[in-house]
Amino acid sequence: MPAARLERLTTPAATPSRRPLRVLHVDTENGWRGGERQVVLLSRGLMALGDVNLVVARPDQPLAARSTDAGIATLGLTPAFEADPRAALALRRAIWRHGIDIVHAHTAHAVALAALATLGSRVPFVAARRVDFPLRRNAGTRWKYQRAAAVIAVSQAVANVVARAGLDMRVLVVPDGTDARRPRQLASADTLAALGIPRGAPLVVQVAQLVPHKDPLTFVRAMAAVRARVPGVHGVLVGSGPLHDDVEQCIRDHGLGDVVHLAGYRNDADQLLAAADVVTLSSREEGMGSVLLDALVFSRPVAATRAGGIPEIVRDGETGLLSAVGDAEALGASIARLLMDRGLAGRMGSAARARAPEFSLEAMAMRTREVYDEVLQRSFTG
Repeated sequence: MPAARLERLTTPAATPSRRPLRVLHVDTENGWRGGERQVVLLSRGLMALGDVNLVVARPDQPLAARSTDAGIATLGLTPAFEADPRAALALRRAIWRHGIDIVHAHTAHAVALAALATLGSRVPFVAARRVDFPLRRNAGTRWKYQRAAAVIAVSQAVANVVARAGLDMRVLVVPDGTDARRPRQLASADTLAALGIPRGAPLVVQVAQLVPHKDPLTFVRAMAAVRARVPGVHGVLVGSGPLHDDVEQCIRDHGLGDVVHLAGYRNDADQLLAAADVVTLSSREEGMGSVLLDALVFSRPVAATRAGGIPEIVRDGETGLLSAVGDAEALGASIARLLMDRGLAGRMGSAARARAPEFSLEAMAMRTREVYDEVLQRSFTG
């Protein structure tokens, strides 16, 4: 079987003169994670280029509400299962009703719906791949991904994983983006106090779901190592998930009840990150770690693992310190070093801020638009 064709797009120097496109984004996941945030950011960036965007999301989920708040047209869709034919038919009708030029499927389930909805039509779709989990080796996965005109991987690490699936696909790398122009707004002393953090305490913040691939238990164990070196340190875990009880137990086991604070889902995660002395990410597997883009914008030094695409954001020794996956002692040593050497932390924070424009939402939108243009050109001439 032909191997996947990996390509990296260059960043266009300026907004090219193109006809506006009508783009339909599909993401019917529950909850609000980095992927859903990227749908809104990408739509905003494409709107600035003059394109018309329609986001398809579950009507009772945050993506629908946040898209509407951002001025993005939204269509409610509630599939009963991944390849729900009724949902695919509704999607197909929306494509024709709204004169859609291209469909962008942002999750694995969305890829199945897009593949069905565009079957037999001249409307192409592209599939986003945001995680570095191996693709499942079954007929359904092969069919839906090979129907995509292109697969957009958020990092080279993800592209390499997709390539190893051995499918005949065109894979292009377009990194996630963030609003690099927004100001740094810190969480207030009252907000921190409500979480149990004393004024002026050294603060470590991780924003990640409490799920196995984010490995929050390693964060907790790392904080035990940090406390041994920096007695007044406090850590905050922002996020929820099925490992909540395990994380709580790990905190108790290490006597960190007054040190590590579980904040759950927060609307002010940006402000908590901005207030951190060190931002961390303890992942075992990570497509890119888009939350680290916010650390760049806020000039925060990072201590993280080398999982997946993280090294493509964090330059070890320049914008942060990287350690081996699952090594809590090494991660703790990195955190402690940044807390104790404020000169080093400051230099890394400044270097991080200098990199932020590389990952702006404008750059992401232009790179993605380049994919759309190339896909449409091939569909018209193929």
